[in-house]
Amino acid sequence: MADLKAICKTLHLAHIIEEFEEVSFESKEQFLRDVLSIEVNSRQTTKVARLIKKAKFRELKWLRDYEWSEQQHLPATTSKEAICDLRFIKEKQNLLLMGTPGTGKTHLGMALGVKACEMGYEVRFFRVADLVGQLEEAMKEGSLHKIKRQIEKCDLLILDELGYVPFQKQGSELLFHIIADCYEHKSVIVTSNLEFGQWNRVFGDNRLTSALVDRLVHHAHVIAFTGESYRLKNALSSIKTPDGI
Repeated sequence: MADLKAICKTLHLAHIIEEFEEVSFESKEQFLRDVLSIEVNSRQTTKVARLIKKAKFRELKWLRDYEWSEQQHLPATTSKEAICDLRFIKEKQNLLLMGTPGTGKTHLGMALGVKACEMGYEVRFFRVADLVGQLEEAMKEGSLHKIKRQIEKCDLLILDELGYVPFQKQGSELLFHIIADCYEHKSVIVTSNLEFGQWNRVFGDNRLTSALVDRLVHHAHVIAFTGESYRLKNALSSIKTPDGI
């Protein structure tokens, strides 16, 4: 067994040594195939876990738990299948999830991000306000290139909750350059509770806002979310009247 462990270590087959004894033997070919499959599958599982951890999601969501409804309005040229099978990432297109707070924008964005990790894509997730804060701090410390390098390496950048916090001029410009660098090189998912015409409230500069929207909308799928907040609906449904009705 010691020799076998040494051989597996030399060949970097860490998973085989842990599970090969559980593999049934019907033929040499079948045994070898099944043993090697253990290594391949375990490496894939480990890789996905690493990618999910690296993405830094606020929480994990899955597409299987996402409920499509009449609250999501897709363009005529966009299908749910094209979104859920991540064709837009392969084609370096953007996905803009716009509309009422609490209607599932962030859930869908994170679920697509998790699936992207499962398919081997590198993903980075940021609340927009947090990213701008990190960029401003890095600018002061002279380490802006480190954050830019991290984002350059990813295939999908998810920017959540654009519109909740307005930025100062420097923060707006830093975020603009991040998005501009992504243009036609990688996919960006943005969730926002504001219509495009209201984004100048966040960026404080009409020309910069126009240039930003232009880059995001080109090669993009825009999904509008309407209706009542799921969170509010669930909170109200849990409230009971004094007589129990």
